[in-house]
Amino acid sequence: LGLGVIVLFYGHLQILPGGGRLDDWLDPPTHVTGFYLLDALLEGNGEVFFNALQHLILPALTLAFVHLGIVARQIRSAMLEQLSEDYIRTARASGLPGWYIVLCYALPNALIPSITVLGLALGDLLYGAVLTETVFAWPGMGAWVVTSIQALEFPAVMGFAV
Repeated sequence: LGLGVIVLFYGHLQILPGGGRLDDWLDPPTHVTGFYLLDALLEGNGEVFFNALQHLILPALTLAFVHLGIVARQIRSAMLEQLSEDYIRTARASGLPGWYIVLCYALPNALIPSITVLGLALGDLLYGAVLTETVFAWPGMGAWVVTSIQALEFPAVMGFAV
């Protein structure tokens, strides 16, 4: 998926950068937090901020897109279940607008099982970061694990797996 979005958005459409955290011609911001967006804001460098934001879009979309179907299906089924409950029928009978019933009554109750699914997906996001950071040339936990595997550092690999 990561290679596909690079080919599409960087190769064909040329609207987003391919890999790395910044363009080569930009100097990284002063290291305060290690997160280029926050460091650029703290430094007041808007050009670096927007460039780092552009470089962040494709990896974030790649990681999020994997779980999008599971979460959307969970929210849909939970919403359908909540909308058939008696308290929703009572709210409709009392004349409340449909959007208000959905947003204030049904959605909060439907999000409870969906948040559980999102919590379970956090572990998958950690493992997905290994491939995503490798594909997009980002230094981080994923690159560290790949280097540890190549160097046969078993304690580091086991620590990441646990």
